[in-house]
Amino acid sequence: MGKQVLITGSSRGIGKEIALYLAQNGYDIILHCNKNTQKAEEVLEELKKIGVEARILKFDTSNREECKKVITEDIEQNGIYFGVVLNAGIARDAVFPAMEDEAWDSVLNTNLGGFYNVLKPIVMPMIENRIKGRIVTMSSISGIRGNYGQVNYSASKAGIIGASKALALELAKRKITVNCVAPGVIESDMTKDLPVDEMKKLIPMKRFGTGKEVASLVNYLMSEDAGYITGQVISVNGGMY
Repeated sequence: MGKQVLITGSSRGIGKEIALYLAQNGYDIILHCNKNTQKAEEVLEELKKIGVEARILKFDTSNREECKKVITEDIEQNGIYFGVVLNAGIARDAVFPAMEDEAWDSVLNTNLGGFYNVLKPIVMPMIENRIKGRIVTMSSISGIRGNYGQVNYSASKAGIIGASKALALELAKRKITVNCVAPGVIESDMTKDLPVDEMKKLIPMKRFGTGKEVASLVNYLMSEDAGYITGQVISVNGGMY
């Protein structure tokens, strides 16, 4: 078995692109989904055609006990992970005065709570087994500059930046890197309903990014060449600040 990488939220969109890109570069892939098992199975078949080892884990990133149980059992059965890509996330957009409690809680619990819930059962085994591993977290341009109607989402993604920087400091002496990728507007399920022409006017490159462009950066951060890069936030946003 080669280097195993868990990618949360990898049944579609950017997560799927990352899974396929890493597989093409020789990593064994642990797919993750919460509800969309059918889509995850379709990605699994694509990975098998590439020729790498792959499997699916199903859990809710906002559910701490479920994360701990599923991940711990998987590590016991299949070995320590080399890398983790924290990609799973949700959005529940609304202007703040009209935002419901559920919209705030679900986004924070899934996006930011998932940082703790997923990484907690993974990091200590990495340390104990002296795995010089890689952790890549997904923030967003919304976590850097804020975004109208996304107070909850922006808060969760800004929190991921702070958590990633702090964890990078703690794990640096263990040779485990922690870096954060902050995509701008990327072609995906989350952006398919946006007003494309209006959005493109706000982007200096006048186009949306692609999942492959994000995936190629993640692939680099997983590589040996990126071993001296940690605690960084790297934007993929076409110059949109």
